[in-house]
Amino acid sequence: MAEDCAKIIRHGEAFIAAGFKVIKLPTEREDARHDCHLEVSEEAGSTIYIYTKPGTTAASETASVSVAPKYVYTPLNHLKDGTVVNLYGVVKFFKPPYISKGTDYCSIVTLVDQSNVKLTCSLFSGNLDFLPKIYKVGDIVRFHRIKIREYNGQMQGITSGGFASLTFDGTVGAPVVPRTSSRVYTFMDEEQKTIEELRVWAASNISISGPATKLSGVQPMLFFDLTCQLVGKAKVDGSSFLLKVWDGTECPYPTWKVPVEAKDLEGEKVLLHQLRNLAVDILVYDNHVQLAESLKIGSFLRIYSIHAKEASADNEDVSHMEFHLHGGTCYGRGIGVLPESNPDVKELKEFLESVTLTDSQNMESCSMDVDSTFGNVTDLELHLQRCQQLSVTVLTDHQDLSNTELKTITNSSAPQQYRIRAKLRTYKPQKLHQSVKLHCSKCNSLQEVPDRDDFDFILHGSAGTAPNPELHNTSWYESVTWTTQEQKQREIAIHFVKHDEMLQHPEDTLIMVEGGTLKEIWKLTKRFKCVIPVRSTEDDLELLDLSAPFLLRGNVKYYGCKQCSTPKPMKNLSSIAAEQRPSWEPTEIAQVLGIELLQYVFIMKFTLVDETGSLNAYLFDYEKFFQIPASEILTSNFLQQKMQMTMNALCPPGRKLGDLPWLECFIKSYNVRDAMKNQVCYQIFDTTVAEDVV
Repeated sequence: MAEDCAKIIRHGEAFIAAGFKVIKLPTEREDARHDCHLEVSEEAGSTIYIYTKPGTTAASETASVSVAPKYVYTPLNHLKDGTVVNLYGVVKFFKPPYISKGTDYCSIVTLVDQSNVKLTCSLFSGNLDFLPKIYKVGDIVRFHRIKIREYNGQMQGITSGGFASLTFDGTVGAPVVPRTSSRVYTFMDEEQKTIEELRVWAASNISISGPATKLSGVQPMLFFDLTCQLVGKAKVDGSSFLLKVWDGTECPYPTWKVPVEAKDLEGEKVLLHQLRNLAVDILVYDNHVQLAESLKIGSFLRIYSIHAKEASADNEDVSHMEFHLHGGTCYGRGIGVLPESNPDVKELKEFLESVTLTDSQNMESCSMDVDSTFGNVTDLELHLQRCQQLSVTVLTDHQDLSNTELKTITNSSAPQQYRIRAKLRTYKPQKLHQSVKLHCSKCNSLQEVPDRDDFDFILHGSAGTAPNPELHNTSWYESVTWTTQEQKQREIAIHFVKHDEMLQHPEDTLIMVEGGTLKEIWKLTKRFKCVIPVRSTEDDLELLDLSAPFLLRGNVKYYGCKQCSTPKPMKNLSSIAAEQRPSWEPTEIAQVLGIELLQYVFIMKFTLVDETGSLNAYLFDYEKFFQIPASEILTSNFLQQKMQMTMNALCPPGRKLGDLPWLECFIKSYNVRDAMKNQVCYQIFDTTVAEDVV
């Protein structure tokens, strides 16, 4: 847009900027710019109107030219870390929006395009309507202003300021009509060609599931998606909620009726009575309850990954079918509300209108042969059985090893390496944040991660020592000091490390802080690349007690081993500052300061079982197994939730042993000796969680 304006506008010409957002600029004091700037807004339809005087016309004649934004779309194989881009992609996997641990809604979407590169996007918004309206695998999305970041060598997308989306049906030949809550959006003619090309490519390259399961096709132990209409709802207890739905077909098995008081059941009583043999009860749990409570009677839904479960009451001889939407979002579990313009809804409405409701009242008298029905194994059941044989983990090496039974392993001497196929019966700790420890690779010690209160206590203690003015403004750093206005005044000093005798941009700068509180330190980490808490001595600045982090970078606190570290003067940092392009990597900083860097690790105990026996294997992992950095887990709600979902996939709560998924792992045995006995232990290695598990 700026380039197009530059080609047209001339010095001295008037122009109108319409539909822009006015944004407060936080750095006006530093860079002497105006304290506001204008930001392009797709929702408002930003346009610049240039009031020109063409040279070929009389001086009194004028003309106006308008310039609107033009968007460039980046293929998925050209994405780069740290950029904000626009892109198109085909939905390969998605999780319907759900309430995150905060107040925002979250949706996870995995995209592909003709480059066959995959991009997983984590989308957050306080307004549910602002998230993309994805209804099925194969839908096509357009994202504007999505931020790209790199994790474990793979690009990921996350919402950034001004994020906007359009969603299109991915079916070849379907109308190109965008789904969006925005009243104003741009859509150029050439984009229709992009969508058509993606549709054709996806038709032969994306595995799109067939028609959604009908209630008439449900079988025991099936997980299925259902397109249906909501006819009743009721609160059951604090962690579960009842939805009564129908799709015009009848479940071939007796269905469970959730006991609720009539006064608590919302819905049209006459219709509920007419549908008593066609409507089924779905019990939804945990994170789905809030969304379920907000649903309107009569709305059309697509409920993803419903569990059809055969059960019987203690006092009944005949079994019945139960329907559950379990907590969590594994396998895309969730609830989506479909608009009446959706093609699947139009088809369902036509079918529902054709159903004669009076006929359904007499269906209780119909007999059916339950045994013969259960004896028919459908293709869906066979598919489910095959899926249960798949492993939820991936082996990253040693493919030449064959599987060994656990009984053979426990009867063999150590040390040896094995490949196994087993199920995860249980794991410790159950509170996953407790699995994160600090490890010293030099002395092999493990310690707990100090909590914020420890750090706060150390900072308060160091604040009692006033900064030494003789140590300010040296050849390699510049100092600023001020006194707080609180009742018990504190003197704070910040030392900005220079490069080539010049201060750098904040995002490239390491600072050393004296006298700061925990809250002040965290604020500084949001602005500067690295923060080191220090205190003054007579001769130099020095690190605080190594019980506190010696370095903060982003959300990560870096600790040193007390036993193996020999702290050196802070002036040693000047050697890094003198480099051509200082990177301020934690390992390099630790080395010049004489610190033995502690590494964040996951320490867990897995109880693994197969047909022959069981054993306990330890997981000692920095980030390979979960594909999540242990250093970032404690400060990221998103990563904590991802780890919990991963463990729920590896060891689903409430499942019988036979229903648990298989894990393929490498384990190695080793001897642990003490004064009393020799013990053989086992450790998981060269194994990672499969990408599509969560």
